Order: sequence, then structure tokens, then C-alpha cells
Amino acid sequence: MKIHFIGIGGISMSALAEICLNKGYKVSGSDSNESYLLDKLRSQGANIFIGHEKEHLADDVDMVVYTAAVHDDNAELIAAREKNKLVVNRATFLGQIMREYKNSIAISGTHGKTSTTSMLSTIFQYADLDPTILVGGNLSSIGGNVKIGNSDHFITEACEYVDSFLNFNPKISTVLNIEEDHLDYFSGLDEIKASFNKFGKLLPKDGYFIINGDDENTNDILHDVKATVIKYGTNLDNDALIKNISFNEKGHGIFEIELNGKNLGVFELSVPGLHNIYNATAAILVAYVSNIELELIRENIKSYSGVGRRFEVKGKYNDALIIDDYAHHPTELKATLSAAKKMKKSKLWCIFQPHTYTRTKSLLNEFAEAFYSADKVIITDIYAARENDPGDIHSKDLVEKLYQNHVDVAYISKFEDIVDYLRDNVSSNDLVITAGAGPIYKVAEELVEN
Repeated sequence: MKIHFIGIGGISMSALAEICLNKGYKVSGSDSNESYLLDKLRSQGANIFIGHEKEHLADDVDMVVYTAAVHDDNAELIAAREKNKLVVNRATFLGQIMREYKNSIAISGTHGKTSTTSMLSTIFQYADLDPTILVGGNLSSIGGNVKIGNSDHFITEACEYVDSFLNFNPKISTVLNIEEDHLDYFSGLDEIKASFNKFGKLLPKDGYFIINGDDENTNDILHDVKATVIKYGTNLDNDALIKNISFNEKGHGIFEIELNGKNLGVFELSVPGLHNIYNATAAILVAYVSNIELELIRENIKSYSGVGRRFEVKGKYNDALIIDDYAHHPTELKATLSAAKKMKKSKLWCIFQPHTYTRTKSLLNEFAEAFYSADKVIITDIYAARENDPGDIHSKDLVEKLYQNHVDVAYISKFEDIVDYLRDNVSSNDLVITAGAGPIYKVAEELVEN
């Protein structure tokens, strides 16, 4: 069988392509730009094109898989339909793969999916359960974004964008949190909550729905869910109580979990922030209902030290610590900067690249409230991603809002100018965070190189 992937360079698509190569299928694909993920796939035998042309779709292709970012006017997608090829979107294809595993686990939520999936993967991996893993980042313990296992365990992120996770077939699902996001697709919070409710109803009666009970929006997603629901959080009405929270000198969390009156003991993390305590609790509970021994869970969650672009230490410049983070939503920014504030010795810098015009416009007021923990903020141009510039929103609009909120902020368009500014102004013991889902990490890398 030969499968062609349109958008093969994406973090999830490349992982699916690797799974197919491992199963012995012939794989081809196309993407807009070169990347290390494409080099890896080529080394495994994939035939990959740069750019999207109808000629890339060979006559002997049996199936075409495409991402949500691929539109109907894509030349390869048009050619596939004209040739009557079997055409499926990425989420549907992933859902079919999940059917092959008895314990398929889907990690969902507006924020924290990659970190939680990585924590859970670390627990399973070091418990010698040999899971198959798809993660939206570079996890060092599996050597990348995918691991091909040989067991009944399958772990993946589950994104709500365009309702893609409704194509999945999980046995265990988490909902880490629910907030307004992806408003280029959803009409608002009510529609987002309805989508998460449908996601919960996918679970079988003998499955588990593990949700953040402290999040005010999760109580509305339980209607007609057949699976066992486990709510976690610090509020006393949760099934799993997070208790006795403290932080060490590095900002790493220490806490206890009590599940339905049973004390599961103390857990220690090697990553900072309150948000990671919540992420870790979800991972711990999934591992626990998957019958992994508590002592293994305890040992392995502590061994998790992070994943690429999630509070990733890039190095130092002028004795200032340089960190990069994927945060691109106001809540994520608040959590990241709050964790950094517990660590910093002097000035905390945040270099932020807004991600998509829709998100920046719809959450402008929320973004304006997200930077109070930072001492100095630099905003650069919006990263368009899948969108075209509508002309009614600009990074300068966010800068103006931050000025009004008395935040020390500057607008700098070019990355090289940001690096020069930081080079001239960052002092010893400062902490610099680059934040955003676009290529803002290049600023951190160049600063460290210099």
C-alpha cells in the first residue's frame, strides 16, 4: 500500500508517516518547507517533495492523507479527488490507527497537551510498557516526536481545532482545561464546550474521563458520558484532591494526591510552575487507572525534565538565563511567566510573538492582562500561520493596550533588531523568555550563540 501525505512536515503528520513506514507501507508526501523531520523521514525511505504540485501525486498512490491546514484549492488534493483516490484527513486517519490498540489514551485541553502527553509518555516508557507515542514536541526520552512501540498502549495529543479529536477512538481521555480559543472555527465558548462533551461521549463504558475539576468550564461537558469520570484539583468536591502544594528553590512542585479518600502519596516534579502540577496530576491518574504501580509513577514523573519549546532552557547570555516557551494563549503566558517569576533573580524579560490574527484580535483584552509578571516586554509582529492578514489587527494594538496597563513594553518588528536590543540591555542574573508558537525561538537561539 502507498500513502501520500499532504503537509507531511507537520509534527503530527510526520509521526503518522513514520508509523506507516514502520508498518511497511510506501510513503510519499509534500510540504512547503524543509525541516529536520523531513530529513528523518527521507532516511527511513519516504519520497518527499517541497511545494504542492499535482505531479507529486503518483498514479500508484492508494490513499491521500491531508492536514486541516490544507485547503480545497490545494493542487495535490484536487488531483487526488480527480483520480478518485481514497482521501482522508489527518484526524480520521489517526482515529483508525487508534482502533488497533486496547489502551488508547487521548490528552486534550486548551493548554498543556504536549507537556502532559510527554509526562505520561515518560511514565509509560520507563515502566517498560513500550507504548506507541505521538507528541507535539521533541521529547528527548523517545528521540523526537514519535515512538513506535510494540504493545497495546497508544498515547497521543487530541486537539479540538476543527473538531478533529471527534474522529479519535480513545479508551482514556483527559481534559486539562477549557477556554476560548480557535475562534476562527468555533463561534464561542458554548460551542467549544459542546465539542468537548462530544469528545467525552466517545469513551466506552469501561473507559475513563479524567478532567480538571477546578476549571469552571469542565462541569458542562459531562452530559451522557458513559465512562467513569475522575475530577482532579484542589477544590474539595473533586475525586482526586491535590494537597499540600509546595515548591523547591528551582520552582519545581511537590504535592500529594488523595483519590476517593486513598492517599496516593507525595509526588515531586523536575519542571516548574503550578500549571505543571495540574498537568502532572492528569498524567499520574491516567497511569494509575492503567494499572502502573504507584512507586513507578512516582519515580518516573520526577524523571521528566521537559519537552522541546515548553519552558526549554536554551542556555545563557551575559550570565542571564535564556528560556523558550510555546505559550501563545493568555492563560499559557500567565502560567509561564508566573513560573519564571519564582526563579528569577533580577529582571524578567518576555519576548512575545502573537500567533494568528484571529487569536490576537479575539483575545486582545486577555493578552493585555497576561504580562504583569514580566518586568520588560517586547512584542514583535503577528505570526500568520494558516491565516491571511485581514488588515484590522496589528501587534501595535497589543502594545497600545499594554501601555495603557502600565506594562513596560516595546514593539520591535525584526528578530535581528530584538537580538541587538537584548544584547545591549540584558544584565547578569536576568531571565529572558521567548514565547509564541511561531519561530520566535530563533531569537533565543541567536542570543545564546552570541
